[in-house]
Amino acid sequence: MNKTRFRLLVFFMSLSLIGIILVQLYWINLSLKINDEQFKSHVQQILNMVAEKLRDDEELRFNNLYYHVKDSVGHRPTKADFANYMYKGDLKEHQNTVYSDYLSQTYKEELDFFDKNEQEEKVSSLTENSGENGMTIDEYKLSLENARREDAAREKRHIKYLFDYYNTGRPIESRISEKFFLKTLRSDLKENKVNKENKVDIDFEYAVYKNGLATKMRSKNFSYDPNLSYTASLFPGRDDDISENFYSYRLMVSFPSKKQYILSKILGITMLSVIFTLIIIIAYLSAINQLIKQKQISEIKTDFINNMTHEFKTPIATINLALDAIKNPKILGDTEKVQRYLQMIREENKRMHSQVENVLQISKLDRKELDITKDQANIHDIIEDAIEHVHLIIEAREGHLTRHFHATRTTTLLNDVHFTNVLVNILDNAIKYSEGEPEIDIYTENVKDFILIKISDKGLGMSKTTQKRIFEKFFREHTGDIHNVKGHGLGLAYVKRIIDDHNCNIYVESEKGKGSTFIIKMPLIN
Repeated sequence: MNKTRFRLLVFFMSLSLIGIILVQLYWINLSLKINDEQFKSHVQQILNMVAEKLRDDEELRFNNLYYHVKDSVGHRPTKADFANYMYKGDLKEHQNTVYSDYLSQTYKEELDFFDKNEQEEKVSSLTENSGENGMTIDEYKLSLENARREDAAREKRHIKYLFDYYNTGRPIESRISEKFFLKTLRSDLKENKVNKENKVDIDFEYAVYKNGLATKMRSKNFSYDPNLSYTASLFPGRDDDISENFYSYRLMVSFPSKKQYILSKILGITMLSVIFTLIIIIAYLSAINQLIKQKQISEIKTDFINNMTHEFKTPIATINLALDAIKNPKILGDTEKVQRYLQMIREENKRMHSQVENVLQISKLDRKELDITKDQANIHDIIEDAIEHVHLIIEAREGHLTRHFHATRTTTLLNDVHFTNVLVNILDNAIKYSEGEPEIDIYTENVKDFILIKISDKGLGMSKTTQKRIFEKFFREHTGDIHNVKGHGLGLAYVKRIIDDHNCNIYVESEKGKGSTFIIKMPLIN
């Protein structure tokens, strides 16, 4: 995949992911708005119902008082009858009602809207003259029924008049019971599923306002907030006093925890949405990471093939030249030269075999098919074996290798063949990446129940980026010409796999131009 196609793919995948996240945020926001509107609608309905129940309760109590007074005075009571009765204290069972104080104030008022005697005379006259007027019994009964209905309607209007008259100007706390109001509001909130869904009561504060001014009926922490408060009209004013403030009393209820309540209603689906979105984001990032890694591996493999081709061409060409030389009759008779060419062929063949063997070993490690048995061994002996493998190469380049064996406890559990290969690979890198004469130092020391092996050189060193990737398969840091340092990027990958299999750790410390230090931390056998 070329860079342009790869970038386009990443761009469109990122655009799609951002779109999905924005859509999720849009739906969550829309859900919040819908729930807020539903909450507002439910609460408004509940407040209207509560206000209606409060009005019904007051009217019922007033009706009971009205008929009690009526029974006591023997006729439809006037305002004066109400005031007189309450003033004298004849309605002891009603002394705890909210009407006594205001009814007593109108004790001396005398206003009779209906004349009972006149009504009775009309009914009596209708009975006596029914025959004279040619009315039948049925017509008489119908007329009497109509008269009763009209009388009931007049009495109803009379009760309403008295109710409106005596309630005008009275403080709200004397008209309704705060206890009854709170009980009714809580009950209706639960019945209408405002509280029931969460199985807990949503906190609320309340207040009653009259003409925009607060009354004594309010909770301690009430504070008006247009976004959290809802209102409903309480007792209307008198019919003959209709004005801009016809509903003079306003019931206000606020819900301080409204936002938390609404959030809790969509918390479940929101959490699922967030979880699935996070899964998509993680999967997306993982896919992008894998794409980048695959692209890098593809580039590294191409580099690896180019290096392997170059490194195989050189020994093959050398072997061919040596064979052609041996076939020459002049050379064939020279035993010394023949032996030299044969040794050259053997070394080149060994080099190619070593490269192929490394590829096969790393492949077996990937498939976990490499059988590694471990035995007790002295780590200093293993280090000496590794040094022996590279000793001639160091001498050929006039280099120096210095031992600093400070460890006193050296017995470990390892596979001597593979661990020797690990040390040889590290030493071989130290030699290859030294521009002049290789200068290598090997240190050992004990740290608690571990032994540390440090292999330092004064070679080219590595950048921070290279240090992070140095143990990746096929990775190599180039120093100019791609083939200026022999290798195929598998040596340190093999080292890392063997070290991990031995339950050890390997670190690298390096600075560009100042050399590198490889540190192996191995557990000791007690």
